[in-house]
Amino acid sequence: MNPINPGNLIRVALLVPVFLAAACVSATVAETGDDSAELAKIIAEHRAYQLREFPTLATQAGVTEHNDRLGSVSAAALHRQESTERDFLARLDALERAALDDSERINADLLSWVLQDSIAAHELDLSRVPFNTFWGFFIGALRASDGVRMDNAADYEQYIDRLQDFPRWFDENIANMKRGIDTGFTLPRIVLDGVLPTVKAQIKGDPTESSLYEPFEAMSDRLPAAEADRLRQAGKAAIADAAVPAFARLYEFLSDDYLAAATDTVGASEMAGGDAYYRYAIRRYVTTDMDPAEIHQIGLDEVARIRREMQEVIAETGFEGGFEAFTEFLRTDPQFYAETPEALLKEAGWIAKRIDYVMPGYFGKLPRLPYGIVPVPDELAPNYTTASYNPAPIGGVRGGAYWLNTYRLDQRPRYELTALTLHEAVPGHHHQGALSQELENVPDFRRSLYLSAYGEGWGLYSEKLGVEMGVYQTPYDHFGRLSYEMWRACRLVIDTGIHSQGWSRRQGLDFLAANTSLSPANVRAEVDRYISWPGQALSYKLGELKIWELRRRAEEALGNDFDLREFHDVLLGNGALPLTMLEAEIDRWIAASRQ
Repeated sequence: MNPINPGNLIRVALLVPVFLAAACVSATVAETGDDSAELAKIIAEHRAYQLREFPTLATQAGVTEHNDRLGSVSAAALHRQESTERDFLARLDALERAALDDSERINADLLSWVLQDSIAAHELDLSRVPFNTFWGFFIGALRASDGVRMDNAADYEQYIDRLQDFPRWFDENIANMKRGIDTGFTLPRIVLDGVLPTVKAQIKGDPTESSLYEPFEAMSDRLPAAEADRLRQAGKAAIADAAVPAFARLYEFLSDDYLAAATDTVGASEMAGGDAYYRYAIRRYVTTDMDPAEIHQIGLDEVARIRREMQEVIAETGFEGGFEAFTEFLRTDPQFYAETPEALLKEAGWIAKRIDYVMPGYFGKLPRLPYGIVPVPDELAPNYTTASYNPAPIGGVRGGAYWLNTYRLDQRPRYELTALTLHEAVPGHHHQGALSQELENVPDFRRSLYLSAYGEGWGLYSEKLGVEMGVYQTPYDHFGRLSYEMWRACRLVIDTGIHSQGWSRRQGLDFLAANTSLSPANVRAEVDRYISWPGQALSYKLGELKIWELRRRAEEALGNDFDLREFHDVLLGNGALPLTMLEAEIDRWIAASRQ
């Protein structure tokens, strides 16, 4: 039984006017018969709402009018957002889907999915846990203006105002975390071990040492020298007087009150309302409802299959010894590790250009947006994953960013680089994300929409596609790919084990270490990530399995008429979709191709 939350009582009161509004909307649509016009109006109003309520999203979308502030997660803001989103959903539900064309139907169904997901998060009051080992509200604030164009004094003034908004933003999130303490809904204590050093690292005595000062280090030459100096001084003051004290208060709260209240248990099922939370997490990240026990078994089956393939590669290398001895050889032999960060980055760059060269053979449409390979920022690297992809801000001053972690080079094996680059850069996240940004004749919300099962499933599919593309050059590279696939299969077992079957952290660590060649640092970082971010790790393998299922279905249905380039273009041609919608779109394409 869930503890009573005063916010739930307010939400019940909000439902009455929403239902009345839905009835009025239904009557209006019935009278006019113009469902297309009403859908366009809903989409436009929802976009304006998004940009207003979530300023950092607006910044990344190239909309500058909200660059002077961060968002709000106060009780009033959360109630306002939920009420507004319920109203949008009621209006969408009142539309007659049969009256819409195919593109409008996709728009309506996608927006409905987005709204339902957000409303469910409000119902579960997930603002009580606004961070994990991978991301958090404070990192979002820290990187909110990364790559954003600043050409004139007004741009810098907006940025300074945003820096001065840090205390309010942090205090609102701390208030929500205090509510989490009061209601028994906190992250486990082990998560704090990784997060606290990242927060503490932002408490700088010299504001110019903060990454927040970076926009002032290369200011536009359009600015007069005196004006540039004034803005630099104002920027230093905002960092020193607002941003740094906000991080200091957060560190004090996390290391004191929150750490004391955090649990020794690690599973979502141990939290108040944890079972409902985990089922929501599965729906959010897998974009379909699945039973945790079913997912656990899929993971075990995939682990067994991949292990057989790994044994075949070990035999191919001529290594004399078993699986454990081979993985120990990979983890410890110096030949597999770069000696400098620059060497690791350069090798990733060489792999990326080899992939770029063959991309036209597998894709009919390539994006215009370039990408680069950059090290994970020093302030994040110690507790960060191996790599990630950070999309370019629309209208910004940089391309897509393939972040590669160069911290502790003895934990960053070179034999994993090919699979990693295929996943994070091309044809993985950059290719898919840039094509989404460049979609034409679609609502703006679809260009920046990211759904984990679609995006991460595509990233993992891309790793295996690299075999067909011919970019794996040695058996060790192939083993690295299989180790990465095994890593994602293990996630199905560990995530469900921890959050629904009572597994301990030690069980998760041992299972991942025993079945992959991941370094001890990566094993620890990964398992702690699963603990702090329930459900997200499931999206990779389950998304990939669905994509391969759809590809096999298309190959069998179309036979010699199957075109892999066209299949890929269709799969990516609508941007991010929930897996059920993706399946429906591929089925429509197969049917049309057979006519």
